[in-house]
Amino acid sequence: MSHGRLRAIIFDFNGVIADDETTHFLAFQQALAEDGLALTKDEYYGAYLGMDERTCTATLVRSAMGRHDSAREQRIAERKASLFQSLTVTHKPSLFPGVVEFVQRAATRYRLAIASGGRRQQIELALRGTPIEKSFMALVTAEDAPIGKPDPAMYRLALARINEMAPRPHPVIQPTDCLVVEDSLAGIQSALAAGMKVVGLATTYPPDQLTAAHLVLPNFDGVSLERLEALFT
Repeated sequence: MSHGRLRAIIFDFNGVIADDETTHFLAFQQALAEDGLALTKDEYYGAYLGMDERTCTATLVRSAMGRHDSAREQRIAERKASLFQSLTVTHKPSLFPGVVEFVQRAATRYRLAIASGGRRQQIELALRGTPIEKSFMALVTAEDAPIGKPDPAMYRLALARINEMAPRPHPVIQPTDCLVVEDSLAGIQSALAAGMKVVGLATTYPPDQLTAAHLVLPNFDGVSLERLEALFT
């Protein structure tokens, strides 16, 4: 693989920038329960580790019914989204410690984007009124990429959008010039498949489950840009 130099950083959102994984889980758990499906926190963070909600729902429905039921899966997904929205209206998710400082420093050197399996409206709401609301050149969400992580489509699309933004970068930014920040195995696999370097943050899962990343860190506190640039040399 050819060596790049760090020119762009693409962030996952939930569990990386916004600390709202618990809210997501509670809304998901309630939507499933209303549909007669039980999911404990241990199961979600154990058996379904790194799966996106679509895949997890399909798996639960299939094991309960012995077959696929896309209408039921869709109903659960819509109910979960509305429960999540009502929960976040009352509890705006907090940003992880160190995130604001890190993003502000990084924005002076690189192009920044977000690529998340979450919904656009939820991400915009969480960023609204924060010091980093305008720090990201591109935002790729569930609505933009029909196939979720671990497929690389989301990260490829984020890079394409970064390259389209004026002033257009010259030369064009390559996957080998990109660093992705992720908190799940599925996300790390997605970034690697897109040909990008990855930092795993152990905010949601233990560090030993993120070892596929080039570097694993507990959080953003005190992370120097030089340490990240060193991954490219």
